[in-house]
Amino acid sequence: MSTSVDVPESSNVEKGRGVTVAAARPGGTKKGLAIMDFILRLGGIAAAISAAAIMGTADQTLPFFTQFFQFEASYDSFPTFEFFLISMAIVGAYLVLSLPFSVVTIIRPHADGARLLLLILDTVFLTLATSSAAASAGIVYLAHNGDQNTNWIAICNQFGDFCLATSSAVVAAFAAVVILALTVVMSGVALRSR
Repeated sequence: MSTSVDVPESSNVEKGRGVTVAAARPGGTKKGLAIMDFILRLGGIAAAISAAAIMGTADQTLPFFTQFFQFEASYDSFPTFEFFLISMAIVGAYLVLSLPFSVVTIIRPHADGARLLLLILDTVFLTLATSSAAASAGIVYLAHNGDQNTNWIAICNQFGDFCLATSSAVVAAFAAVVILALTVVMSGVALRSR
């Protein structure tokens, strides 16, 4: 003699399974975004500090007839490059200090306070990085091409190493800008998702 019970399938059973799967992985999407945020911050630190270091070492001296009369190109000859160096160092320091908050969002994916704080601060430092990178890109462009209307001559024909260093620093700064923009977008997506 066998005992069998016929249980009809209902939509409640399917809903129960969906809830069980979601309960097994609490904060799956938010945790994945938090891990990606942490990795991007590490890349942003490397980009911002490299940009500051490359700009800080940009220096070239050319002798002219004698050793006593020389032409020098250095980052501190241009106020824009000084602003660039200081702002990229500040952005790099901020990204280092933001790592613990990023770890908090990994450990506690539903901690929206830490994520909101990062979103606000990332937006502020994204603005700082963008302004310094854009201003320096303008000076690098003038160094490469000059401007005949204002009698600004292109100096990169003579100061090739200096121009290469400043161009590399600006590229690294724009990499940091892109990374910060991605962290802002990801924080917004994580705050929006339930």
